[in-house]
Amino acid sequence: MTEEALQRKKFEFIEDIPGIGPSTAKKLHELGFHTVESLAMATIRELEEAGISEKRAAEIIRAARSSISLSFIRADELLKKRENVQRLTTGSKKLDSLLGGGIETQTITEFYGEYGSGKSQMAHQLCVNVQLPIEKGGLDGGALYIDTENTFRTERIVQMARHVGLDPNEVVKNIILAEAYTSDHQMFLLENCDRIIKENNIRLIIIDSLTAHFRSEYIGRENLALRQQKLNKHMHKLIRLARAFNAVAFVTNQVMSSPDVFFGETIRPIGGHIVGHTSHTRVFLRKSSRGSIRIARLVSSPYLPEGETIFKITENGIEDVEEEQ
Repeated sequence: MTEEALQRKKFEFIEDIPGIGPSTAKKLHELGFHTVESLAMATIRELEEAGISEKRAAEIIRAARSSISLSFIRADELLKKRENVQRLTTGSKKLDSLLGGGIETQTITEFYGEYGSGKSQMAHQLCVNVQLPIEKGGLDGGALYIDTENTFRTERIVQMARHVGLDPNEVVKNIILAEAYTSDHQMFLLENCDRIIKENNIRLIIIDSLTAHFRSEYIGRENLALRQQKLNKHMHKLIRLARAFNAVAFVTNQVMSSPDVFFGETIRPIGGHIVGHTSHTRVFLRKSSRGSIRIARLVSSPYLPEGETIFKITENGIEDVEEEQ
């Protein structure tokens, strides 16, 4: 097959790509590559682990990328491509406005805060909202929820689903739950979920929480470099999945206090610069003195200004705070 013909051909399965035979396909499956999209986002080094030569790995990745139209493009073409980016409502119009219309696909959005600030509540709400039709702020798809702290509750999903007018039985069917017991297990789950994402029309990938296992397993400065390397790999896999499937990637993060800081924010998220640079949008959640009210501060975004708004968490889920007369 000529190079030009390869450029035109669309491959449905990785076995269709020239150079991938049954034994190679089996090895790639074992490494977590089940779809053409995941191969298109792979690195040569990752494919070499399957016993593929550097030259052959480059050819396979090039064929996969040409199949899903990944190439150099002009900025005006990128602008048109950005039109494919969609936004998922949080349930609060004010919070959506702060985020430029909602949580966008193809990027990582991180919500961090102390215990009880509403991070997992937001994750549950997004699992429901993603199933709404597009005209109602949803993405008409399912959710993949990687739970690292045993925070997922179907009862909460049922409450939220009823409030937005969805059938709770159908909503829970469209949420794929995976419990991660260690940081390595957490990474394994994400590295092997591309087929699940494709077959179940997953439009939302949640990790709640991103850093809990890493924080508890890699203790001490001598383990910090290894922890950061693994976190870096983990987050880059997440962003590649979000881009390949035009999905929302949403992570929650724990915080730590900085008693040595006299000016500025004394609470900062776990994960350091690795998580900070890879999360495109970061939101700091904190409790208000007014019970159910939460304060959300947009800390960083590639194009949105910093800002702050409030919302409330009720039995119905995430809602706007009514204006006082």
